[in-house]
Amino acid sequence: MDRNDSFREFVAGHQQALMRTAYLLTGDAHQAEDLLQSVLLKVLRRWSKLSRVEHPEAYVRKALLNQHISWRRRRARIELPTADPPDRPYSSEDPTIVRLVMRRALMRLPPRQRAVIVLRYYEDQTERETAELLNCSIGTVKSQAHYALARLRELAPELAPKLADMEAEEAYR
Repeated sequence: MDRNDSFREFVAGHQQALMRTAYLLTGDAHQAEDLLQSVLLKVLRRWSKLSRVEHPEAYVRKALLNQHISWRRRRARIELPTADPPDRPYSSEDPTIVRLVMRRALMRLPPRQRAVIVLRYYEDQTERETAELLNCSIGTVKSQAHYALARLRELAPELAPKLADMEAEEAYR
């Protein structure tokens, strides 16, 4: 089996999880595809070394985070279009509505806070794993999660019960 075959196997086995991470970071399917493709091209160049690493997926996930933050820094600040508030009330129990509201609120967080929320609550990483991926201390992960959850409560008060559930789950980890 040559280098490209093992890389193809890796991508086939991890593409869906990596794409989900990229989507949660960017909030846009097309940008997520671009982000993942960009990172996978870089990984392919180093695959001969990375294929011997114990957890190459962790390396790729960290590369996704770094590339996303790098892209955000380079891109000029632009306003994010938002839809007008709905004319009719909606059920905060509707999972589709909750996901849409959460996604919109996540996109308004700074990249580092968004990365902490994605890794901790969507990817179910521990504080230590998140700190390693973000190359920061566990205390930084805790404080960024705290500030991010507080900001999410401000941006989408209707999510407060869901955010409280997330924090309660965190307490039992």
